[in-house]
Amino acid sequence: MKITLRQLQYFIALAETRHFGRAAGQMNVSQPALSVQIKELEAHLGGPLVERGAREITLTPFGRQALEQAKEITGRVIRLEQSARWREGLAGHLVIGMIPTIAPYLLPGALAELRARDIHLDVQVQEAKTHRLLHALDTGKLDAAVIALPSDTTGLIERPLFDDHFILAGSSKRLNALQAKAQALCPTELDPDQLLLLEDGHCLTDQALEVCGRSTHQINMGASSLATLSRMVGAGFGLTLLPEIAALTERKASPEMALSRFKTPEPYRTIGLVRRAASSEEGWFDELAEILISVGVDLVDEARAVI
Repeated sequence: MKITLRQLQYFIALAETRHFGRAAGQMNVSQPALSVQIKELEAHLGGPLVERGAREITLTPFGRQALEQAKEITGRVIRLEQSARWREGLAGHLVIGMIPTIAPYLLPGALAELRARDIHLDVQVQEAKTHRLLHALDTGKLDAAVIALPSDTTGLIERPLFDDHFILAGSSKRLNALQAKAQALCPTELDPDQLLLLEDGHCLTDQALEVCGRSTHQINMGASSLATLSRMVGAGFGLTLLPEIAALTERKASPEMALSRFKTPEPYRTIGLVRRAASSEEGWFDELAEILISVGVDLVDEARAVI
């Protein structure tokens, strides 16, 4: 019996999750089926790859060595598949990841533009927080991801797309009160007791905290989406920082919410497109980046024209 690519993929999933059940769920197979494949792989290699504990598995010394080679082999297969897929540029099948504070706003226009260029292009989009997208990118489950830069991750090619300024959002009463106290709004002068941010784990929350010069224990973090935040602050429950790319969409959905710009220089985040440095690049990455730049710049320009 020969070693199969599926066995190596199951083994990598098991090593990453350290649990047969979780690995089976990740690979969309039953736990017994995954266990059989791992046992067959161990039998072929002539030694145990994992120590089976009551709650989690532990890699054996041989298993750690085998894991490195398994990742190298599966990585080479992924790169081979990508080379074939992208040999004619942006065509065929594309899997993109986007963080939740970008996807609802950038995605509609980007998908329309992609389909307009090639109606046969099969596009799949995964929306997740940054750390999950980077993991999916590393394991070959994504071709590229749209995140806030920098990624602080080695082995990636980063392409800046556009700058997305932060805008202060709240009820008209709260914003008028702030503007009456100061000629220009400054994020570091905001009362932390009034700030509402997304739940921990969103990179936008980290960026907002940095912009405001605050620590996590000072801020109310718990909203799961910008839509939730917008409705809360529109109803008078504090203030928040909205990215330009989302401002007009959320104000339309929550008309009671008011928006105001900070004084110059305005705080911002840089939106970028990332891919694995080792992946094949036959022009598709730059072509995708240009589409995203066009759509994103139009969105922020529209916001700047009215706010």
